[in-house]
Amino acid sequence: MTATGASEGAGARGAPVSGPWWWARRRSAVLDVLLAAASAAECAFEGARFASGAQLPELAGVLLGLLAGPVLLLRRRWPVVVVLVSIAVIPAEMGGLLSTVGLYTLAASDVPRRITGLLAGMTVTGTLVTTFLSLRQDVAAQNDFQPPFWLIPAMSLALGLVLTAPPVLWGLYVGARRRLVESLRERADGLERELSLLADRAEERAEWARNEERTRIAREMHDVVAHRVSLMVVHAAALQAVALKDPEKASKNAGLVGDMGRQALTELREMLGVLRTVDGAAVRGGAVSGAPERLAAVASRAGAQATVQVRPSEPSAGGGAAEAAEDGRPEGGVRVPGPAAGEADAEGPYLAELGVLVGQSRAAGMVVELTVDGVAEGESAAAAGQRYAPRVERTVYRVVQEALTNVHKHAPGARARVRLAHREGELAVQVENGPCEGGAADAGLPSGGNGLVGMRERVTSLGGVFVSGPTESGGFRVSAVVPFSGAGG
Repeated sequence: MTATGASEGAGARGAPVSGPWWWARRRSAVLDVLLAAASAAECAFEGARFASGAQLPELAGVLLGLLAGPVLLLRRRWPVVVVLVSIAVIPAEMGGLLSTVGLYTLAASDVPRRITGLLAGMTVTGTLVTTFLSLRQDVAAQNDFQPPFWLIPAMSLALGLVLTAPPVLWGLYVGARRRLVESLRERADGLERELSLLADRAEERAEWARNEERTRIAREMHDVVAHRVSLMVVHAAALQAVALKDPEKASKNAGLVGDMGRQALTELREMLGVLRTVDGAAVRGGAVSGAPERLAAVASRAGAQATVQVRPSEPSAGGGAAEAAEDGRPEGGVRVPGPAAGEADAEGPYLAELGVLVGQSRAAGMVVELTVDGVAEGESAAAAGQRYAPRVERTVYRVVQEALTNVHKHAPGARARVRLAHREGELAVQVENGPCEGGAADAGLPSGGNGLVGMRERVTSLGGVFVSGPTESGGFRVSAVVPFSGAGG
């Protein structure tokens, strides 16, 4: 609605126009037609009486009333016009209904309050003057009645206020309540839209979290089971090669393959058991929010247990490697301190178990050299005893594990070197192997291409850097730098 009171494309209540002309609803149009008819009848009657008293033709008064009364039809579209017409006919002592309804509609509309106050004041003034003159004329006609001098002005003022104040105040109240309801409705609509957006975002975050957990579970299963099965295939190939030449060694390899197979089956049963529990809880409608963490914990625990339990066969390069792997110590004869009891089960493998991991690959026939901070393997116990956050140590361990598995798969017979560097604020690890020896038998291990992807995801999730690629000598190199906030206790 404009400053003149004209509403633009909306009814008086701000609703979209769907009725005839400017009315929002048909019943509003019917109400206004009835009010206009009643106002026209009133104005015609009062106009005829005014014309008779003013010695004018009664027909002129009736015509004036019939012109002024139907203006109420415009009250929702131009309330200012209706009030101005009611003020104009006040001297003719007509338009009581026209003035009352017009003032109410004006006060309830969106017309600026200064315009409403100005028109209300003009109505009060017109009513006061007209009433004062009419009463003084009536009193003057009665010689036996002499009222106090203040009575006529007081009655005129009271009548002007009574005819003007109630419709204005009621209209202001209705308009304020209407605007409050509209603002609350808009706020509710806004909150509904926000809740819808938040629900969509929550669903997106939940889907993202589910995908992340699926990726993490797949990565854990790949790191634990694939490594074990790869070693089983390598030992089986060695068993086939020495079955007739060295029965004792073949027997040890067969026992080792059996142990690894049983461990792999145990790990798979535990993981599948967790998955079945998750599916059953989902069908029953139970809470399954902690299931991915349980599955990842099972995978980490299985990997940690297997690292300690594997018993490699006789060494293939350098005496004492297999025995060192069995005792959980590096080749130099110094035992590597492991995590406290229960920590491996709760948090997975640690850097202290790298010696055992390397010993498994040596037992499978690979020549592996392990250095920590550039010191020989047998002198690295102090450095290996340094503890970091479990995620950092587990990530570095998995990188070495997957890199050695890839050497078994793609470069059988190649020499490998594992380097671990404790730097200021970061851990650096590098696994490099030489070219595949021509005489080595290919174990025929399949590759799904997920190993390097999993290593990269692990390292980058901690804010580290991962690089992999072939070397100039025909080998392959895997390097990772993992930052940490500080050494753990």
